[in-house]
Amino acid sequence: MEQIASYAAPVATTIAALIVASNLGSRITGLGFVIFTIGSIAWALLGLSTDQPSLLWQNVVLTALNLFGIWRWLGRQARIEEGAAAAARTSEIAPTETLFPVSLLTRGTVISSNGQEIGSSVEAMAGCSSGRISYLVVSEGGLAGVGETLRRVPWAGCAIEEERVRVPMDEHAFRTLKQVERDRWPAR
Repeated sequence: MEQIASYAAPVATTIAALIVASNLGSRITGLGFVIFTIGSIAWALLGLSTDQPSLLWQNVVLTALNLFGIWRWLGRQARIEEGAAAAARTSEIAPTETLFPVSLLTRGTVISSNGQEIGSSVEAMAGCSSGRISYLVVSEGGLAGVGETLRRVPWAGCAIEEERVRVPMDEHAFRTLKQVERDRWPAR
């Protein structure tokens, strides 16, 4: 048992940390917490079998925190996302404007006017009193945020199509937009 735990604990913890840090949505993050739970149980077993009470108790507490993470991401957050998706689907056949979950603007794929993927939406800026979206910040390139380029896309003409944001320009026009510094976004 000790040998299995000594391999399973660090592998599970590393995989779970990568999954949770990637922030790929509630279901994937919830899966990360399931794997974290497996890792914390393995660490607790290792602490028990090697007579290390501090390792044991630390991972008993971490197991409880990981169970909270599972509830938070596979329970609560997944239901909230399902509620938003249901409202969006229902609004498509309603005699009112079609709705979309605003959280899409912090994670959605961005496509050009001709349907080519050009990046990912990382944030949107909206007016405090009007509630109108002013612009979208789109990330392109890089790996896990390293080496990415941020660009400001005016919201006018943008449209939501399923889980994607269509911008009113082709790839070339998008790449000619001025880059945005990570910590200095325009006020307008």
